[in-house]
Amino acid sequence: MKNAITARAAVAALGLALLAPWYANAQPVDENPTFMAMTGDLLIARPLLLVTTVAGTAVFLASLPFTAAGGNMEQAGEMLVEGPARATFVRCLGCRASAPKREPTQAD
Repeated sequence: MKNAITARAAVAALGLALLAPWYANAQPVDENPTFMAMTGDLLIARPLLLVTTVAGTAVFLASLPFTAAGGNMEQAGEMLVEGPARATFVRCLGCRASAPKREPTQAD
């Protein structure tokens, strides 16, 4: 009984994780985050993204023989390691975009 509940929870979590990129792309980018956005990012999102980065690295290493044979190591590395690492360490605090915040220039 407990294994069935655990399996259903794992399937639901995987389904939500697969929907996350689609949902993130549907939202506008907020480059002026509020205090609550920064706090939520620092206390909730960054630790979860760090766990995702570590788990993605483990999955990438486990799948490395297969991705090397298939010729898509770069794509797997980007999706499993670089993407979550960029969202964890490069993204500005409270921002939704994974790119570093651009400083205004004279042309702006």
